[in-house]
Amino acid sequence: MRRGREDLGSLHGTPPPRWARFAPAVAMLVLCLAQWVTPGDIELGYFLAALPAVAAFSYGPAGTAVYAALVLLLLGVPELGMGHAKGSDLATVASVGALSVVISWVRRRRDHQLVSVRTVAEAAQMAVLPPVPERVGRVRCAGLYRAAQRGTLVGGDLYDVRAGPYGVRAVVADVQGHGLTAVGTVVALLGAFREAVLDDPELTGVAARLDRRLAADAAVDCTPHAELFATAVLLEFPPGRDLVRIVSCGHPPVLLLRDFAASEVEVEPGPPLGLGLASPGPPPVTELPLLSGDRLLAYTDGVTEARDAAGYFYPLATRLPVLAGDAAGLVPAVWRDLASFTGGGPRDDVALLLLSPVLERRA
Repeated sequence: MRRGREDLGSLHGTPPPRWARFAPAVAMLVLCLAQWVTPGDIELGYFLAALPAVAAFSYGPAGTAVYAALVLLLLGVPELGMGHAKGSDLATVASVGALSVVISWVRRRRDHQLVSVRTVAEAAQMAVLPPVPERVGRVRCAGLYRAAQRGTLVGGDLYDVRAGPYGVRAVVADVQGHGLTAVGTVVALLGAFREAVLDDPELTGVAARLDRRLAADAAVDCTPHAELFATAVLLEFPPGRDLVRIVSCGHPPVLLLRDFAASEVEVEPGPPLGLGLASPGPPPVTELPLLSGDRLLAYTDGVTEARDAAGYFYPLATRLPVLAGDAAGLVPAVWRDLASFTGGGPRDDVALLLLSPVLERRA
C-alpha cells in the first residue's frame, strides 16, 4: 500500500477548523441578541471589540477588516442599540481592529512561507524514500512507513524493492536513532543497496557493501565515540526459481504467511551493519522454498516492541492470521490493529514490507 495522501497532505499544514471560521460570526450574533434583550443600563456591546483579534487567527486581512468595520458600525451607531461609543472609545476600537488586520497579514504571510518550506521538505523526503511499487518483477509489494517524528515522512527505518540482473531484491533496515537525524544514514544505505542490486551477484555481497558504507561513514564522523550501525534483512527472489534467499544482519525475523498461518523464518543472524564485524566472513544465507500463495512480511522493531497501556508487546505473529483476510489488505490492517493496540500508534519508526512472489509456471 502506498503511503496515503493524508501523510503527504499533513506536511502542507491544514486550514483552520470550520468552527474557528464561524466562531467570530456566532459570537457577534450572540452578543447582539443578548444586548437587545438586556435592559438598557447594561452594555454588552463592548465585548465586540475583541472579535477582530479572534478573526485574525482564521481569516485573512480582508476578512479581519470586515469584522473590524462591523464592530465599529455596531458600536458607533446608537440607533443599533449596541453601544454609545464616541471619541476615544471609537479610536481605541479602531486601533484594535487595525492591529488585528496587521496580525492577520503577518500570520498569512508566515503560513505561506511555512507551506513553501514544507513542500520542499516533502519533495526531498519523497525522493529519499519513494512509495514502493505495487509490483516489482514477479513480486507483488505492499509497504507502509510511519516516522516517529510528527510531520516527517522519513525517519530511521527504510525499505526498498528493486529488480536487477540477479533477480528481485528487497531490504528492510532500522538505523540507529530515528527522526531527521537518521535521514543521512538512510540515504547512504539506500544508495548503496540500489547499486549493489545491479553489481553484486551474491546477496552476501549486497550485505557487505552496506556494511562498508556504514563503516566508512562512521570513520569520518566527527562525533566523539560515534557508533553508526543498522540492523537489516535482505531478501532475494532469483529468476527461474521458486525460492527466496534471506540474509539477516541482526534484524527481527521475517514472517512467512502460508495458508493463514504465520511463522518466523529461521535464519542464522549475522552482526548488524556498520560494526566492522562482517570482515571475518560473509553473513549466512538461508534459502526457503516457496509455495503458491506464500507471503513474506519484513518489519522493523517499532512494530514488535510497541506496547499497550498494560506494557505488553504487540503480538505481530499471532495477529497476522486474524488480519490476513481483511478486504483492505494485510499491511493497512496491521497498521490499524497496531494503532488500536497502542492507543494511537507506536512512538518509534515503523516499517512494514509485504512481498508476495508470483511463482514460475511449470510446463
